[in-house]
Amino acid sequence: MLGCLKRPVMVTADVNLNLVVLTAAGLLSRLWRLTYPRAVVFDEVYYGVFISLYMKRTFFIDNSGPPFGHMLLALGGYLGGFDGNFLWNRIGEEYTSNVPVWSLRLLPALAGALSVPMAYQIVSELHFSHCAAMGAALLVLIENALITQARLMLMESLLIFFNLLAVLSYLKFFNCQRHSPFSLCWWLWLMLTGVACSCAVGIKYMGIFTYFLVLGVAAVHAWQLIGDQTLTNVCVCCHLLARAVALLVIPVVLYLLFFYVHLMLLYRSGPHDQVMSSAFQASLEGGLARITQGQPLEVAFGSQVTLRNVLGKPLPCWLHSHQSTYPVIYENGRGSSHQQQVTCYPFKDVNNWWIVKDPARHPLVVSSPPRPVRHGDIVQLVHGMTTRLLNTHDVAAPLSPHSQEVSCYMDYNVSMPAQNLWRLDIVNRESDRDVWKTILSEVRFVHVNTSAILKLSGAHLPDWGFRQLEVVGEKRSRGLHESTVWTVEEHRYGNSQEQHERELELHSPTHVDISRNLSFMARFSELQWRMLTLRGEDSEHKYSSTPLEWVTLDSNIAYWLHPSTTAQIHLLGNVVIWASASLATAAHALLFLWHLLRRRRRACDLPEDAWHRWVLAGALCTGGWALNYLPFFFMEKTLFLYHYLPALTFQILLLPLVLQHISDHLCRSGLQRSLFSALVVAWYSSACHVSSTLRPLTYGDKSLSADELQALRWKDSWDILIRKY
Repeated sequence: MLGCLKRPVMVTADVNLNLVVLTAAGLLSRLWRLTYPRAVVFDEVYYGVFISLYMKRTFFIDNSGPPFGHMLLALGGYLGGFDGNFLWNRIGEEYTSNVPVWSLRLLPALAGALSVPMAYQIVSELHFSHCAAMGAALLVLIENALITQARLMLMESLLIFFNLLAVLSYLKFFNCQRHSPFSLCWWLWLMLTGVACSCAVGIKYMGIFTYFLVLGVAAVHAWQLIGDQTLTNVCVCCHLLARAVALLVIPVVLYLLFFYVHLMLLYRSGPHDQVMSSAFQASLEGGLARITQGQPLEVAFGSQVTLRNVLGKPLPCWLHSHQSTYPVIYENGRGSSHQQQVTCYPFKDVNNWWIVKDPARHPLVVSSPPRPVRHGDIVQLVHGMTTRLLNTHDVAAPLSPHSQEVSCYMDYNVSMPAQNLWRLDIVNRESDRDVWKTILSEVRFVHVNTSAILKLSGAHLPDWGFRQLEVVGEKRSRGLHESTVWTVEEHRYGNSQEQHERELELHSPTHVDISRNLSFMARFSELQWRMLTLRGEDSEHKYSSTPLEWVTLDSNIAYWLHPSTTAQIHLLGNVVIWASASLATAAHALLFLWHLLRRRRRACDLPEDAWHRWVLAGALCTGGWALNYLPFFFMEKTLFLYHYLPALTFQILLLPLVLQHISDHLCRSGLQRSLFSALVVAWYSSACHVSSTLRPLTYGDKSLSADELQALRWKDSWDILIRKY
């Protein structure tokens, strides 16, 4: 022991200087003057709103993707001390002094910077040369569109980072598999693969494409592992179980964790919770919870209730009636019952209150003790302010002629008797004797006489109906649909039998404390469903583009314009890199087919290890490009050039691999290799020249004349390059 103390403790480590230099260059390119411009740039106006809501703990819903990416951006704001007080009104608006611009843009910039050394490592793990790895990293480093996107408070650089991390982690795991399975390193990279895949999906739904890519490659390797006769059955089962846990269980658990943290942070009611169910809204602090806190849980005969339609489309609305009647004759010449109108009204109103009446009893108050309403009970719904009963009959609805008109019955002494009995159907019941519960129960009202179901048609009534939403009796129910389902949102036990006193009671707030917290899984399921089904307004945007325009770089986006000079930032790619990447993808596909046909004819031009390396590189790079690009042809949403950047990154990784393959296996002589190397150097020089030329539009720190702006259009730049080289 004392002898050890006499000698100095020495630590040796292998440091890859290539990685150090690439990391430093990536950080410099992405972090240099990160706070410029100190103004809202393009989609920062969109994501900034959500960051402010995080800072204020206010609930929101965004159908563009899961919450992990939003939380990472909000983390930057939190670390910078942002209080959320900024109005994200318009692009180009100057940030106030309380907005920590550097912190908000830091995490996307770091993700973009670290993507540079990761590109190097991915190519190295594919067992291509260090020269090819350096080439891939340098292309990621100088690509103008990737630099622009990474320097702003946007999501794409975060998505690309976790896409590359997932691929890199799997490759390191795969290489560990060959010499040290079940080692600490093996477990580390396998688990990190699952974590990275979950993070990619958690940032944007687009991340699921890379997740499917990794799962597909892992499935092929697992299939090969099953056929390995050197492994025992127990060993194979352990391999498969480890992969299932790391690549299936961990991503699901992490995905749920993202939503758990999201819902824990956003506990206050806000403007976005109107699209959620009454039960979800009541679980938030303030808003509906402030109104519904302490309401009686069980609906009884004599209860006063408001009924909210579960569908919430085109607007959240409540069953409503008022003094006005349906026109005797509609505009199309059809007649009506001239009964009192029943609609669905998208605002809180005293005319939304209804009283649940027992048909066998006259009183409109809750008895003592209360008699709860159960599944299958026959009820009448009395409109609170007019005391008329909800009714439907064999008269066509005003805008839905194949459905029945719903009204509040008025006795005109004609041959049209009241038909106002409804059977309560609790959709989410656990037994046939379930009690109708406030907020928690989802119910349908089935008309006793005609079997029609009370339904929100969603159509807006004309001016005589005050543009409110039409409610009908659906005769032919094609299974359960949310438009036929209603929940009790506000509820009180009625105590006043006289109409005047009852009206005063309907105007007063409710009270009596009863807790009705939703479980996390119930909130998660509803929020996830709303995110997947909620559609924004897909209007045309001046900078929107199609997937075909991305490949040819025939579009760009003006991100920011200086208010007083000609300085500006554009999302504009390097035409040399984009065109070469597309050619490399096509070349790889042709070469793969050529070698495959040759191998079928027993002509093996490539050694076995080179062939497997070529196939794996194509599966990851070409497959990554295809999975992240082709699905956009089938998406009905407004698309922008930045949607192509994850696919482009995989193409950039493929480009130096194709160049090395051509040099190693298609150039037969030393002279051919020398000429090809010279061409590659000239090509790299041209890519660097274009990147430098486009620099003013990437960083936006230089005023440009009209002629300079015209010359920076990519087609003009291409012409300049042709003349120069």
